[in-house]
Amino acid sequence: MTASPKERITTSQTTVIITNFILGTGILTLPRTSVEKVKTPDVWIAVILGGLIAMMAGVIMVKLSQRFPEKTFYQYSQKIVGKWLGSFLSLFIICYFIITSGFQIRTTAEITRMFLLEGTPTWAIIMPFMWIGLYLIMGGINPIARLFEMIFPITVIIFFLVALMSLKIFEVDNLRPVLGLGVIPVLKGIKTTTLSYTGAEIMLFLLAFMNQPNKAIKAVLVGITIPLIFYVMTVVMVIGALSIDGVVMKTWPTIDLIRSFEVPGLIFERFESFLLVIWIMQLFATFTITYYAVTFGLAQLFKKDINPFIFGILPVIYIVSMIPKNINDLFKMGDMIGYGALFLFGLMPLLLLIMSRLKEKKYEANP
Repeated sequence: MTASPKERITTSQTTVIITNFILGTGILTLPRTSVEKVKTPDVWIAVILGGLIAMMAGVIMVKLSQRFPEKTFYQYSQKIVGKWLGSFLSLFIICYFIITSGFQIRTTAEITRMFLLEGTPTWAIIMPFMWIGLYLIMGGINPIARLFEMIFPITVIIFFLVALMSLKIFEVDNLRPVLGLGVIPVLKGIKTTTLSYTGAEIMLFLLAFMNQPNKAIKAVLVGITIPLIFYVMTVVMVIGALSIDGVVMKTWPTIDLIRSFEVPGLIFERFESFLLVIWIMQLFATFTITYYAVTFGLAQLFKKDINPFIFGILPVIYIVSMIPKNINDLFKMGDMIGYGALFLFGLMPLLLLIMSRLKEKKYEANP
């Protein structure tokens, strides 16, 4: 089951999907997780270096996928390493996307319950999101891409509005001195910041749907550069406003930043509620694309119709989302996803790209 010719997405849609996927929960938690590792105001340098590493990994994944036009990883992996090992690797990636889906939908529920619907049971928040997601992905990749396109400009406007409002309480002294303790603290934070850019791996599946796959590298580079700019601005404004010590004490430092300033005469007294609604839409969009990647992958792997998998995998994602007992367990799940991504999308695509080129050269030498 290859991508249908009717199911095509543009380069800009691909870019927006990558950008939204990467942003997800990262924009809310990155300041805290990165400051915990770096322990100096130089976090923004680690964020930039992490983004550059993510770009290199993204280009490698695109180069690999471009060698097999109109085929997803679930199909071409079997051509590179054989049917059984290829299927095994595909199942690994499917499991990764299932856990990511569960993580995103649970994070959505936790943020909603903590800031918007206090006292509401977790399952009562998760269920409606999951059923709406199911309805959406039954339409295929195009409705998902259009949803991302709708959410992205609203997110940009709200984000920059928040950045401007935070200037009132911004203290540049909180960001000094630059490299006061040398480069070692920055290097310690690179792994954490690189993990916050997970999302470009969707290209292993998404490139087969592009109407101009030759522009996939451009889509990945732009798709990672936009979150890089967002992340740098976020850590700078959060640390500048709350200080290093203040950031470490917060679970959701970005939200706490927004709650710390008031604008007289503004229609919305609780401005963070407005931002949270937008960010919940971001998390929901990320859930839908990973959910679709799982169902499409299973359909290709078992050469069956996609619809039974759309319904069948939903309870599995729900069970995964309910595994974390509390917010700390949820963050541990996020760390686990990040470390899994290091192997699955940092190392494995490079090895497969080398193997596919060696096989090609061997075939050319002995046709």
